Amino acid sequence: LVSLRQNKHLISTMIHEIKEATEYLKKHGVTAPEVGVILGTGLGNKFVEKIKNPIIINYNFIPFFPVSTVEFHKGKLIYGDVKGKKILAMQGRFHYYEGYSMKEVTFPVRVMKMMGINTLFVSNASGGLNPTYVVGDVVIISDHINFFPEHPLRGKNINELGTRFPDMSKTYDAHLRNKAKAVALKNGIAV
Repeated sequence: LVSLRQNKHLISTMIHEIKEATEYLKKHGVTAPEVGVILGTGLGNKFVEKIKNPIIINYNFIPFFPVSTVEFHKGKLIYGDVKGKKILAMQGRFHYYEGYSMKEVTFPVRVMKMMGINTLFVSNASGGLNPTYVVGDVVIISDHINFFPEHPLRGKNINELGTRFPDMSKTYDAHLRNKAKAVALKNGIAV
């Protein structure tokens, strides 16, 4: 009984925090984002330059948002237009290795979901096991294996955020990956 009460309290607290962060963003002009973008080190500056009419909010002003401790991660949320789409971009992110829990790492994504975003692009700079890859290669991910000891789906489901066990067989949308390949081919970018 105590565990059930604690679980309900944790869920209630999480929903409250997500809603408070969402309301803060709405009050500061983030009204109708269509696409979420999480920028890693490589695209943190270049992509932001493409955002028109930006509204820039530092993470430390957003209720319950973690603050990035990684060098070159600016710690800013940018809302604006890119090619006719309303974009909500994170310039810098949070990592499990920084000491954050998965609840904290995924908090901004849950805020994006609460704001109505259904499409999320994530960029990062990382290594690879393929010996033919070299620094600077662009890779479009089609699947991954989760080796983290903690998982963001752990705990009681929060219905407002989606299904208990999302279908992970199509995590990376085939249509969007094919579109990315076509754009890369058109622009002479090897992927």
